Amino acid sequence: MSNDSNRRRFMQLTAGGLVVSAALTSPDTTCAGSGSVTASVNPITGDVLRTSGQLSSDAKSMIESERPIPVVGTSDILICGAGPAGIAAALSAARAGASVQLIEVAGCLGGVWTVGLLTKILDAGNKQGIMKELLRKFTEHGSQVAMDSQGTVYDPEVAKLVLEEVCVEAGMKIRLHTRLVGAVLNKQKQLVAVLTESKSGREAWLAERFIDCSGDGDLAAHAGCEFEVGTGSDCTCQPMSMLALLTGLDPELVRPWIRETGSVAKKRLLELMEIHGINPSYRAPTLRHLHSNIFSLMTNHEYGVSAFDANAITAATLRARKEIHEIVDGLRSIGGPWKDLAVVATAEQIGVREGRRVRGRYTVTASDLAHGLNHPQGVCRATFPIDVHALNSAGNKEINRDFKTSGMKPYDIPYLALVAADVDGLLMAGRCISGDFIAHSSYRVTGNAVPMGEAAGLAAALSIKQRVMPHELEWKKSNS
Repeated sequence: MSNDSNRRRFMQLTAGGLVVSAALTSPDTTCAGSGSVTASVNPITGDVLRTSGQLSSDAKSMIESERPIPVVGTSDILICGAGPAGIAAALSAARAGASVQLIEVAGCLGGVWTVGLLTKILDAGNKQGIMKELLRKFTEHGSQVAMDSQGTVYDPEVAKLVLEEVCVEAGMKIRLHTRLVGAVLNKQKQLVAVLTESKSGREAWLAERFIDCSGDGDLAAHAGCEFEVGTGSDCTCQPMSMLALLTGLDPELVRPWIRETGSVAKKRLLELMEIHGINPSYRAPTLRHLHSNIFSLMTNHEYGVSAFDANAITAATLRARKEIHEIVDGLRSIGGPWKDLAVVATAEQIGVREGRRVRGRYTVTASDLAHGLNHPQGVCRATFPIDVHALNSAGNKEINRDFKTSGMKPYDIPYLALVAADVDGLLMAGRCISGDFIAHSSYRVTGNAVPMGEAAGLAAALSIKQRVMPHELEWKKSNS
């Protein structure tokens, strides 16, 4: 019988409401010499907890059968997302004496710093604490470029190693390759557990406090928190961008086009591209020298892509990677210093500027930026400007300056903007904190995510020690 015939038969059988299970496609295995079937998770033999369910008569939904989910971890504090905010939250909480579980979907720590190949940390210069510590380590382990930039221009591989070393030393538990898929609240609307999926199957994790450092506010959404997305009735978000690592260039020969030479380097690079028929989707292409003959490039915009639509993100990823290779091919065809240009790697994860903004007990607003908010419970002072990238390709703009009209001065991010308003026991750190569209465009950069994470981790630990909920904690600016 052909594969098509098998598929048609399967659909005919299930359309009538037949109970189906993973056994149809994934039968249990047995160890050599064993005749018994195991119906539980076993990482040695590869056995899994099998799923069963019932397909609806219209074949548009599946009702999954009830089954027990193993509780595999219990900690004081669980942190979802090991990007810049999550790393800082985990370090801060662990160093405050809490037991910490850090969960990350990627295969390394660092988030956009590593998986996203960001290579530049913005708004870090005025920060102390963990941000200053990490910059020092990036400098110590890095190149002359890292030294000259005080660690803000870094090698993603160095960052991976440094972050793993400091997190392991702090004594936290780390789980990679694991995605959050659910959250459980008790009757008092306190978050008490999360559910994840991984090669180990569906698992449950318990904790006293949780910190959403997912970037997109995934944990808060699963917990039922209110949130906002983008701007306007159609929830328009800032574009995504894919970054890449390049080689084959002599730093001295391409110095005029390297970003650290000066802001004019972006304009020069765009002019070079356009003269030779290259039209990047991002009109401020950015070339950075990392070390030896390794560079990073950001010259891509993907407009109108939802951070919550896997199909849309997939399409954007494919387009972006194709564009990067086309641009590199075009630059190489120029010859001269570009003749040996080649792609070393494109980012595994396309860079997402904007996801959910979770409702907190304080909302940072454009007015706060315009007046330079000075707050007694500030966790850090943000200095990065309002930075809304073009929201569409019309006019090939780099930055949408319409959102800058209200002005901006350095401002504090209050602690309560990190505390969920709708669920107890949940804090946020990074770009998913509570703020409006304009404020988010400033505080979203990673130099602010780190001190936010550091504050959230410490606050979670202190709230446990003091036996209060995070929103009841008396946070003082001196804690930051």
